[in-house]
Amino acid sequence: MTDLPAENLVLLSHVMEGGSLEISLARRPMPTPRDHEVLVKVLATPINPSDLGLLVGGADVATLRASRRDGLPVLTADIPPAGMKAMAGRVGEAMPVGNEGCGVVVATGASPEAQALMGKTVALLGGAMYAHYRCLPAAMCMLLPDGTDPADGASCFVNPLTSLAFTEVMKAEGHKAIVHTAAASNLGQMLVKICARDGIPLVNIVRSDTQVKLLKDLGAQHVVNSSAETFIDDLTAKLVETGATLAFDATGGGKLAGQLLAAMEAAAVKRMTTYSRYGSDTFKQVYVYGALDLSPTVLNRNFGFSWALSGFLLTPFMQKAGPETVARMRKRVVDELTTTFKSHYSHTISLEKALDPAILAAYNAKATGQKYLIRP
Repeated sequence: MTDLPAENLVLLSHVMEGGSLEISLARRPMPTPRDHEVLVKVLATPINPSDLGLLVGGADVATLRASRRDGLPVLTADIPPAGMKAMAGRVGEAMPVGNEGCGVVVATGASPEAQALMGKTVALLGGAMYAHYRCLPAAMCMLLPDGTDPADGASCFVNPLTSLAFTEVMKAEGHKAIVHTAAASNLGQMLVKICARDGIPLVNIVRSDTQVKLLKDLGAQHVVNSSAETFIDDLTAKLVETGATLAFDATGGGKLAGQLLAAMEAAAVKRMTTYSRYGSDTFKQVYVYGALDLSPTVLNRNFGFSWALSGFLLTPFMQKAGPETVARMRKRVVDELTTTFKSHYSHTISLEKALDPAILAAYNAKATGQKYLIRP
């Protein structure tokens, strides 16, 4: 480690006692890997919606003020009372940000597993990726082929493994088709390719005609526009055609989850041969895995009694699925890294530019098709 700088630069998000959020860059001592660890120079790391929950949380980005401390940028924003209530558990703790990334191993601990990664390009999962260097267990690294573009390796975990997990859940729970919202996202485009390769019917819900064309051009067969006046009828028709009884919802709030259940019920009722006052006995499942809409989730109980609405997170799924399933999923990601699982970025910024108020407001908007990559 003699050729490495003495200090590491890290991005921190800090909820202050008085009701404000401070986002800053800070210098920290360069970590030394323990036996089972590696030190990685971070070359690329994406800004995912899940990262923004920690980075910004309930703060009001319209109140951002920029300053500098020790020559490094600092952003401060007000947190409304409701936001402070939601973030009360992290008051006073400066938290590192960034779920995943890609880089090169520049130092290792003594274990053979760690030393085998020296000089290799790896994908990383484990938090604190918005930094120049990241020290973490070798087991949390995924070896990538030599010559992999860091931009391709940066998003190896969250979106690829989540999209694969959707198909694993479908098979395990006995469904035969999937509905996906916010389907024009990077994750949504990956899911379109997976389902096309694997012969899985997929109903994609988007918000504009432009996004309909985008997915159709990728080969998607079933795409509906939630902004169209005929949305519910169009959705129901696709559910009748595909028999989909499983949905993954990235929006979370508003009426969409309830609309999905109602349309599934309407499709199921069309298949019934006798009337039941309790509705169909077809089980309908919606998983909420995102929070693009922070408003309350509204359910109008017009979908019978055989249904469930649950949350979905990747890490608990992987723990439950077991090492063999996860290893198979990870291998597929590496094998199809530049095809099925290739991410597309609209902007590339430095770690310091991530703390520019205008840029932060732009990537915090979570607009479909606007994905930012940090090159620290």
